[in-house]
Amino acid sequence: MPEPAPATPTAHEPQPLDHRFTAPIEKDGSFATYLTVHGSAELLGTGKAVKITGTIDGHEFAATLMPSGHGPHWLPLRAAICKAIGKGRGGEEVEVHLLGRTT
Repeated sequence: MPEPAPATPTAHEPQPLDHRFTAPIEKDGSFATYLTVHGSAELLGTGKAVKITGTIDGHEFAATLMPSGHGPHWLPLRAAICKAIGKGRGGEEVEVHLLGRTT
């Protein structure tokens, strides 16, 4: 009897990620404070909005990566995470670790 195919995650099951990057905080346009996640469309396999979890400078967060319309996604930074990490000015660098994709 043939072996069953391994289960593939559905859009509703959390999918692990292990993607680390450093990015400067940006301030402009649609979001008051955000990061550009370069290579995100390739990493996630889509240019659509994607819910993710991770850490920024060691502090846990959950957010929706928003499509920029020209390739990479934007990661909006809420005031609470900026306060927790003690950063929020444009140009300040943060360490990001994306841990999971929930959509």
